[in-house]
Amino acid sequence: MNPITMVDLKGQYEKIKKEIDENISQVIESTAFINGSKVKEFQTHLENYLDVKHVIPCANGTDALQVSLMALGLKAGDEVITSPFTFIATAEVVALLGLTCKFVDVEWNTFNLNAAQLEKAITPKTKVIIPVHLFGQSCDMGKIMQIAKKYNLFVVEDVCQAIGAEFICETGEKKKLGTIGDMGCVSFFPSKNLGCYGDGGAVFTNNDELARNLRGICNHGMFKQYHHELLGVNSRLDSIQAAVLDVKLKHLDEYNAARKKAAVFYNKIFQNHSKIEIPAISEFSTHIFHQYTLKLKNENRKNLIEKMKKNKIPVMVYYPIPLHLQEVFKYLGYKKGDFPIAEKLSDCVVSLPMHTELTEEQQNFIGKYLIDSVKE
Repeated sequence: MNPITMVDLKGQYEKIKKEIDENISQVIESTAFINGSKVKEFQTHLENYLDVKHVIPCANGTDALQVSLMALGLKAGDEVITSPFTFIATAEVVALLGLTCKFVDVEWNTFNLNAAQLEKAITPKTKVIIPVHLFGQSCDMGKIMQIAKKYNLFVVEDVCQAIGAEFICETGEKKKLGTIGDMGCVSFFPSKNLGCYGDGGAVFTNNDELARNLRGICNHGMFKQYHHELLGVNSRLDSIQAAVLDVKLKHLDEYNAARKKAAVFYNKIFQNHSKIEIPAISEFSTHIFHQYTLKLKNENRKNLIEKMKKNKIPVMVYYPIPLHLQEVFKYLGYKKGDFPIAEKLSDCVVSLPMHTELTEEQQNFIGKYLIDSVKE
């Protein structure tokens, strides 16, 4: 049995090595390392895949979130509502822009923003909702979009963990995440379902005006050389990363299907265990399992993780401290108990290895040691 890793990028690369190497070589030979043809090709192919009018590539997922908010013309003190149970980047960019971050608790089953609690958090200063599609499945975008329309709010979807997942509308129509709100933001960090070999990101939108602003903001606010209409940043997806992504995009549905198959196999191992709760899939979303995250019941997680690692089984905790209790956000005035579901999840979740090269032999090995370590 091969060594178990949280992500097996080497194994994945070996299967597409010829395509990757050829694409990278073409970039090097062209010397068009910034905004070369490979960036434009990938942009077009991703637009077609998502069925969205505009994809604006940028340097990373955090930049994608930041430039999206910059494109909306917000003012200092405007409020942005998001989840306290996610990676800090979502809230970090809000604070960096002088905006006010407000949190709404998450759902126990899906880990995602609780749309039923959203409306009570809205004030006259609220301008944006950032639903985070955590671990690979959709927030309740039907309710979120209804509320956003009612209060005239922008919706910026954080799709950094869910590219390729779909929201299932009441009509049965499926829409790719990131194409439902005003904008969608994605990270191409190497470990993502669609990951490059460095940093990368993109913003999606069907709004022509926002797309124009986004392109300018990513290029120092410049639409014509040395003519700066907006305050911008330097955030570009380089051509070598685009070359990698363009190859991997062709395999994205295959990768997502492999993760789902692995999740189903994990579920069979852990279902009906009294101290382990397997991931739930909402009725309005497909799931691409960027992470396979269990909830432990009345179990010492620290001891469990130490036991697993002694047996050379890597596990991770996403996320051990919810955002409202992070030192950097102390100034917001939140306290322990404000978002009880996020806090409880932070204390009990554990994520197992999940990637496209995971074998059933490895999963059985992982499952055996986890179950042996968690005595009923």
